[in-house]
Amino acid sequence: MKEIDVQNSIRLALNEIAVVFRANVGTFYTRDGRAVNTGLPKGFSDLFGFRKSDGRMFFIEVKNETGRASADQKHFIETMKKYGAITGIARNAEEAVKIVKGE
Repeated sequence: MKEIDVQNSIRLALNEIAVVFRANVGTFYTRDGRAVNTGLPKGFSDLFGFRKSDGRMFFIEVKNETGRASADQKHFIETMKKYGAITGIARNAEEAVKIVKGE
């Protein structure tokens, strides 16, 4: 399964319990060749948002069954956790729901 498909299944599964945003992170080039950086920190998680029940923020790095988190992604997750956010790496919707619920 492609990572985008995993992301979409997670977004649907979290819809009842959270408000979810997808971060488009990286650099792309315009038609005239200029590089554009999205401006988010290196390693920023793929999905982020807040729980509807209490407003607590979460950050989820999405990976398919073979994907690995980069050093920057791991650092971002640990930093957000240090500040009290809910964080984790999810490979499917069930894992993401457990992360956001704090299970």
